[in-house]
Amino acid sequence: MALLDGRVALVTGAAGGIGSATARALAEAGARVLATDVDEARVLQVAEGLSADGREVVGRHLDVTHPPEVEAVVYEAVERFGQLDILVNIAGVLDMTPLDQLTPEVWDRVLGVNLKGTLLPCLAAMKVMKPRRQGRIISLGSMAGQVGGVVAGANYAAAKAGLFGFSKSLAREVGSRNITVNCIAPGFIATDMTRSLTEKQQQYLMQQIPLGRLGQPEDVASAVAFIASPAAGYITGATLHVNGGMFMD
Repeated sequence: MALLDGRVALVTGAAGGIGSATARALAEAGARVLATDVDEARVLQVAEGLSADGREVVGRHLDVTHPPEVEAVVYEAVERFGQLDILVNIAGVLDMTPLDQLTPEVWDRVLGVNLKGTLLPCLAAMKVMKPRRQGRIISLGSMAGQVGGVVAGANYAAAKAGLFGFSKSLAREVGSRNITVNCIAPGFIATDMTRSLTEKQQQYLMQQIPLGRLGQPEDVASAVAFIASPAAGYITGATLHVNGGMFMD
């Protein structure tokens, strides 16, 4: 029996490399998945591909910074599948603007998607999870939030650092309701984001990774599936590093 049989998962940012790999990993573990993204065409394509393999995956548009949309998607998950057990916050934007060129508008946009875009799904999901006294909330942080931006901007690093603090606070608040809250902190993963770096930047990064390779989206997705499973039922307020040893604490 698959570890997540009978569970329902909502994944934000499911059109990207890590998001689509996560939707697949959860579906392969037996979960029914509502995959969402602001890129509607791409997330529908992802959901269609996963459903073609006999899994129950539905794609939907979602702007995680828009409260009515977030509420509606959570409501749809419950209406369609009868419950919501797992929320995975992956939606985010990377910004590499140097600090001396950073404008308040760019700062607000990056914190809006990366931080507010995690808060809103959490608030909506808790309305469903608290009465049932069970749930898993998993948010995608970044090594940048732990060590500062290696190639990312200060606004991105600040948003991800804030995410870690928010998740610990939330874990303390909802633990008595049997809801766990954890973060996954990827290092450099082979996605469109890292492929946009220059060859010199990529070579520099490779030299900093003890395992000697970039991570794959599946490396992160497997970590998410574990934290979402009953096997991780006594883990909360934690951050799981998936970075090939580039950062160790």
